[in-house]
Amino acid sequence: MTYFIQILTGTLGAFGFAILYNLRGTKLLIATLGGALSWGTYLFFGIWFHSEPLRYFFAAIAVTIYAEIFARIKKTPTSTFLIVPMIPLIPGGVLYYTMSYALKNDWNNFVTSAFYTIKLAMALAVGIIVVSTLVRMFSAVLKFLRDKNGNKKDRKET
Repeated sequence: MTYFIQILTGTLGAFGFAILYNLRGTKLLIATLGGALSWGTYLFFGIWFHSEPLRYFFAAIAVTIYAEIFARIKKTPTSTFLIVPMIPLIPGGVLYYTMSYALKNDWNNFVTSAFYTIKLAMALAVGIIVVSTLVRMFSAVLKFLRDKNGNKKDRKET
């Protein structure tokens, strides 16, 4: 039951940001469901991995694949469906404690917490970059093959 509540709150958080970003209609629904996917994936990978950065990494991969697919279906920039679903994954609590330690001049805890926050942020960034790079490479190869086949047809006709 707690997983359901966590996914529901992640979905509602994503919904709020989707409204904030002026998404309407099916784009609003797709982005909101991406929020459920992001936190659901994070929880799902918690079954096998106890490392939070690794769970964030896999959640970022899942959301980026989701965003790339729906961006092509809806003919919309990928960021439309990528930013909103990432909202539940933002390590707000860890970031809060990091800044709290800094304000209290507790430098030992600050450094430890800051490195952990950076690990989580890097896991999200690397997950997005990996999928985006693979999609761009795949698109470039497809374009090259289409152009190559198209040029052969043009040569045969002349």
